[in-house]
Amino acid sequence: MSVDTPAWVRDAVFYQIFPDRFAASDRVPKPGPMEPWDTPPTTLGFKGGDLLGIAEHLPYLTDLGVNAIYLTPIFQSASNHRYHTYDYFHVDPLLGGDAALRELLDEAHRRGMRVVLDGVFNHTGRGFWPFHHILETGSASPYRDWFHLDEDVLAGRRGLTPYPPGEVIDAGSLGYQAWWGMPALPKLNTDHPAVREYLLSVAEHWLRFGIDGWRLDVPGEIDDETFWRAFRERCRAVDPEAYLVGEVWDVAPEWLRGDRFDALMDYPLAEAILGFVAGPSLDRAIVAAHHEFSRHLRPLDGPGFGSRLEGLLGAYDPDVVAVQLNLIGSHDSPRALTVLGGDTAALRMATLLQATLPGAPCVYYGDEVGLTGGNDPGCRGAFPWDEDRWDLALRSYVRSVLRMRGAQAALRHGSMAMLAAAGSAIAFERRLEGDRFVVGVNAGSESATFDVMLAGVDRATLVPVDLDGARRPEPATIAGGRGTATIAPRAGSLWRVTTA
Repeated sequence: MSVDTPAWVRDAVFYQIFPDRFAASDRVPKPGPMEPWDTPPTTLGFKGGDLLGIAEHLPYLTDLGVNAIYLTPIFQSASNHRYHTYDYFHVDPLLGGDAALRELLDEAHRRGMRVVLDGVFNHTGRGFWPFHHILETGSASPYRDWFHLDEDVLAGRRGLTPYPPGEVIDAGSLGYQAWWGMPALPKLNTDHPAVREYLLSVAEHWLRFGIDGWRLDVPGEIDDETFWRAFRERCRAVDPEAYLVGEVWDVAPEWLRGDRFDALMDYPLAEAILGFVAGPSLDRAIVAAHHEFSRHLRPLDGPGFGSRLEGLLGAYDPDVVAVQLNLIGSHDSPRALTVLGGDTAALRMATLLQATLPGAPCVYYGDEVGLTGGNDPGCRGAFPWDEDRWDLALRSYVRSVLRMRGAQAALRHGSMAMLAAAGSAIAFERRLEGDRFVVGVNAGSESATFDVMLAGVDRATLVPVDLDGARRPEPATIAGGRGTATIAPRAGSLWRVTTA
């Protein structure tokens, strides 16, 4: 089966936003007091960020080099992260409601920016109206087959226990299946025709409203290829360019054969990048405490990273690789700078790799100004709009890298070839017709020199490309098909290949 991925994603630079924590607008009234914006985030607290706040800060994103936004869930929910959905057809009033999304989409599209929403279709919140219907009427409810209810509940011998007492939860005592046994997250029965039609109609509705794609939450929990095939068919019938990206944490080419998703959130790439650039700064305690990083994130030298990179790029069709979501942090992982032990040099190297490798880079809100934070809820802090709290040099560097990617088609559409991987350094080439760039990253504490041999090139000069705040590398000369280039310690470098 051939793959058909949206062309626009190849040119995208994404910015992931947790709406409650990015920006609050005075135009969205709040029903009561919110958690103070600048205090540490809590599991249950609401900061009061909203969609109009995002719309009002689109100039900030445009200046950064961003042209696509991925929003974590925005539908009506009783949680600050909104993965506990109770109405899929309306935006949460705390975020400004449907009208706020309309304004955000219109303003974003006017600027040439795309907006992707988060779809949570495996489970709902306890407040979802069909589940509430069962709470009120038990086995007599016509919605009883929308969920996975225990036999005793279906037989009318007992009711549900959605709010079990005490801190110890026995999933078997709830009377229904819940995601990871959490009472607040009843698991939907997606085998039921009415449930399927409901969820597929949700996907269609918001695409017609104007969104540009869906990020699908824990899609592996819906272990049914026919559901996701139907999901793709229905979405693409509404918008042939809709981007469908799944939250799958492992290398999983079976999801990307052209019949389900266009791409995955590339956590394996994130783990490889972080393990390579961290060097001695890696916070092993933070990594060990994370449910996924503890399994896969390991220190890598240059050859190890190069081998891992070639494996990841070779696991998928090139048209899929070109639209993978290249992230190094998200709302489900500790902040990148925290994983890297506060080492901004490591974060700069990670950002350069993220933005110059094939795929669409995705910056987690606030990483560009140096936000830190451990596992949930620490990774979900409020964006500090007081610029005195920003790492201005870091933001300037991230901005220059993202804008460079946007300006150079070779960094978005070009082929890739590994040039060197030795010690603590790697180098690779991105090439599109006559435009050629060399990217080098040295995670070691000493300068690294590598041989440069470019296919089809006898004589050329590697001209350094300035990146704000970065040490400018020395130019290099290729003569007789060979040359050498040097990368400073704990740094990344970018060169343009000129043959004139």
